[in-house]
Amino acid sequence: MVFRSGKRRSASGFLFLIVLSLIGASASFGQVPEPPAAARQISPASFSDSMAAVAKKASPAVVSIDAKARPAELSARGSQEVPDDILEFFRRQMPQRPATAIGSGFIVDPAGYIVTNAHVVEDAVKITIRLDSGEEHPAELVGLDDETDIAVLKVNVGKELPYLRFGDSESVRVGDWVLAIGSPFGLNRTVTAGIVSQTRRETAVSTPFQRFIQTDAAINRGNSGGPLVDLNGDVIGVNSQIATSTGDYNGVGFALPSVEARQVYEEIRANGKVKRGYLGVYLDSVKTEFAKVYGLGDTRGAIITDVRDEDGPAGAAGLKTGDIVIEFDGQEIKGATDLIAKVAATKPDSNVQVTFLREAGDKMERRSVEMTLGERTLGNARVRGRNRPAPVEPPVDKTKPFGLTLTEVSTAMATSLKLEGGLVVREINPASFIADVKLSNGVDALGRGDIIIRINRQPVKDQAGFAKIASALKPGDPVVLHVLSPVPGGQTALLKYVQFTVQ
Repeated sequence: MVFRSGKRRSASGFLFLIVLSLIGASASFGQVPEPPAAARQISPASFSDSMAAVAKKASPAVVSIDAKARPAELSARGSQEVPDDILEFFRRQMPQRPATAIGSGFIVDPAGYIVTNAHVVEDAVKITIRLDSGEEHPAELVGLDDETDIAVLKVNVGKELPYLRFGDSESVRVGDWVLAIGSPFGLNRTVTAGIVSQTRRETAVSTPFQRFIQTDAAINRGNSGGPLVDLNGDVIGVNSQIATSTGDYNGVGFALPSVEARQVYEEIRANGKVKRGYLGVYLDSVKTEFAKVYGLGDTRGAIITDVRDEDGPAGAAGLKTGDIVIEFDGQEIKGATDLIAKVAATKPDSNVQVTFLREAGDKMERRSVEMTLGERTLGNARVRGRNRPAPVEPPVDKTKPFGLTLTEVSTAMATSLKLEGGLVVREINPASFIADVKLSNGVDALGRGDIIIRINRQPVKDQAGFAKIASALKPGDPVVLHVLSPVPGGQTALLKYVQFTVQ
């Protein structure tokens, strides 16, 4: 399954049948309650009228967007054998067509402010919007936010424009009917209908600030940035991504909730960008196994897996890898995502108090520290690459605790990473339970090349020691592995905590 943004660059009778089916099921089996009176009174004609009314109300405020970027430069692709004069010849002979992105957007202020997706316009040198009336106008980029994939445009047409209001995405329920409006494949003024399939959904490519409304309303390339509206005609989401195996609609689309979209819009309009607080650490969430192994009592808190910026707020305040943040400025922390959200919602340069737990022998000491938050940027928020170095591989040992094929760390790797021991993951049996263990962000917990350095607070020095500890565990026992993931170059590694229960 591939997650794509919906940029192109790249049911009335049905409801009636559902109501009838529910009534029939109730009569036959006695297990489905009779639909409420409001549902029994809905007719195909009235439902069709309501959908048509919403489309008529919302469509005039939806725009099509053409964003043109500079044409790609012809290059020798790194070759030193192609003379400059030959390259210049091909530049002259080949048409230099600008790259064009086609997307959607919607007007949120009669003065001409428009919300769309950042990926539609981020590389554009010229942006043109087409109104519902067919008029075309140049648009100015006010600002964009990569973390939520939201951009704000401004168009000046000399008159007030129809606009949409942001609705309350927090009140959206699974099963609610919604309409998606936009320009799939450049077909402007296209309306599709469906239901809300799920809320607060994460995807494989979502950021910590994207918890989507999932819908089965048809969303295709070109729908990006268009509105997802409820039956009141209010915007409850900004269509942003699709999950697809074909590149187009597979029945699974994602819209950024209006609560987040409105906040980002207002900040961009006021400041040209979104300002978020920054700690300078990588995080994972405390799970049940970690809480049991470390005697925490509660399954809450965010584990610092790496102080990525030693001069950042957390590093300067003395926080270390392995510390567990349990409170941020007096607010309890549920997990990594919760801490990220609270930090990001706090203005840069704010003074805050962070309460954390630090391992001290067989105890976890509670400590507090004050710090001044920095400002989160796209650069300091990026996760380091997960590509593995390619050291000389020693012979593979066939001992496979938890379904893992492990080898001891080579001398060269131990020296490079300053290790006193550890086991390298060479193979993971896909049939074993550990192959299904995920980190908090949904990524596979273990990968080939990862180095296990601790198990349940015990250092891992060799295979015999690891096998002894693993063999003593029984189904239902909690396990916490301290694992290093080497980064490109092999000189450093990112720590992560793999938490699971033996099966």
